Amino acid sequence: MTKRPEANATTQVLAMYEISKALNSCADLAKNLRATLEILASYLHMQRGMVALVQDDGALQTVSAHGLSRQEKDRGRYLKGEGIIGRVLKTGLPMVIPDVADEPLFLNRTQSRDLGEGDAIAFIGVPIKMGRDTIGVLSVDRETDASQRSTRFEQDVRFLKMVAILIGHAVKQSRVIAAERAALLSEKQRLETALKGRYSIDNVIGHGKRMQEVFAEVHKVAPGRATVLLRGESGTGKEMIARAIHYLSPRKDKAFVRVNCAALTETLLESELFGHEKGAFTGASQERKGRFESAHGGTLFLDEIGEISPAFQTKLLRVLQEREFERVGGNKSIRVDVRLICATNRDLEAAVTDGTFREDLYYRINVVAIFLPPLRERHEDIPFLVEHCLDKFNRENGRQVRMAPEAMRILLQCNWTGNVRELENCVERSATMAQGDVIELPDLSCQQGKCFSGVLQEGWAAKGGTQHPLSRMDTRPGVSAAGNAHAPPPASSERERLIWALEQCGWVQAKAARLLNLTPRQVGYALKKHAIPLRRL
Repeated sequence: MTKRPEANATTQVLAMYEISKALNSCADLAKNLRATLEILASYLHMQRGMVALVQDDGALQTVSAHGLSRQEKDRGRYLKGEGIIGRVLKTGLPMVIPDVADEPLFLNRTQSRDLGEGDAIAFIGVPIKMGRDTIGVLSVDRETDASQRSTRFEQDVRFLKMVAILIGHAVKQSRVIAAERAALLSEKQRLETALKGRYSIDNVIGHGKRMQEVFAEVHKVAPGRATVLLRGESGTGKEMIARAIHYLSPRKDKAFVRVNCAALTETLLESELFGHEKGAFTGASQERKGRFESAHGGTLFLDEIGEISPAFQTKLLRVLQEREFERVGGNKSIRVDVRLICATNRDLEAAVTDGTFREDLYYRINVVAIFLPPLRERHEDIPFLVEHCLDKFNRENGRQVRMAPEAMRILLQCNWTGNVRELENCVERSATMAQGDVIELPDLSCQQGKCFSGVLQEGWAAKGGTQHPLSRMDTRPGVSAAGNAHAPPPASSERERLIWALEQCGWVQAKAARLLNLTPRQVGYALKKHAIPLRRL
């Protein structure tokens, strides 16, 4: 064997310089450690090298190695006090084994050495410390001959202890960075979850095709600056969609300002939107910023824009065109950067035709229009909306109210002219009046669906309309039973219709329920309500 050249002081200084650079080269600790071991092998002619760090379970695991295969590295796991490496961890002191073949404590767990064959293999292990705590072990080995002296090992130990100090600092820095990053990611996730829970589109319930199309349009328009016009009946959730557009846009960190144009007179609306100077009118005791200024850099939501007067439409048009305005009683022009979102439940095209809404303002606000469907056109969302309303009610009142299946069927077939707002009102009222924890049919009191008292009379069960199936039957004499024979006159009462259906079906409630397009349970409630005795034929 050729004798290994001695590593002089200059070589060690150069190696230390390269190692310090390697340990601070990037944020990947494993990559930095691997580079460090390669430098040790290059400068100091060390055969193998390992860095093992203490894991959460207290055991040592090799995290980086040089001269070992991946499988050999993965086998490098040691308990505290186990073998030479485990003893270095336990004692916190370096250890030198001149010939590992003669040391019974040497485990050769990586199975990377051929012990007892060829030249002797020396092993050096030094602790890696963080403060007073030993957090790992740096170990190297190399082949030696009979001329190798113990003083040489002392020099190697001294050098490796300095390298271990640098590694300890690198591990500490890496763990601090990892902890800070984890804390930041956790805080970011918490804030995003809180934000989404309040304002994002995830908070708008819509599992049906119509609402999914609306969500797709929202995601398309949110990143831009274009003015958005939200159209739909009252109670369809236009303000929630407006908030979703804002919080999905680059302006999400700025203000979202809402103004209900229908709730203010023309004079008050002008002062509210543009602000006023001190002394501009009676009661203006100080200068006041308007909503346009408050929304600078963010989004201004003008709800019920179809209700503003023609005179104010002219003033608003100038602001939208020039993006500047003067406060009431002032003469200084103020420029603002505001994204405008408008909403209305009116037919603006008809308003333009009859002259109550300016055509140029219509084109200014109708850049991108999003139509929100009424609740009666997305019945598939009703169970989810009911569940959401009940969850909110239960949280606020400390109860565990749920909706009975029969009551849910009633709600599914109501017309809901007030849309989500009416549904929420109905669910809250029914949950409040329910005697137990289950909302049954008698607990429903919404007027739109005639949830119980008018179910037979108004025919909520007829799909697509409010007319009862019996009222559409052929009332001509002589029609067969299968063809709606002996149908009662349209003016017959609820009690008479129920008795008629039972007589047609031999007083079998299940058959009568099918004939009336109801459920047996609903028929049972109706029998109790009208005190109709059952007949046995």
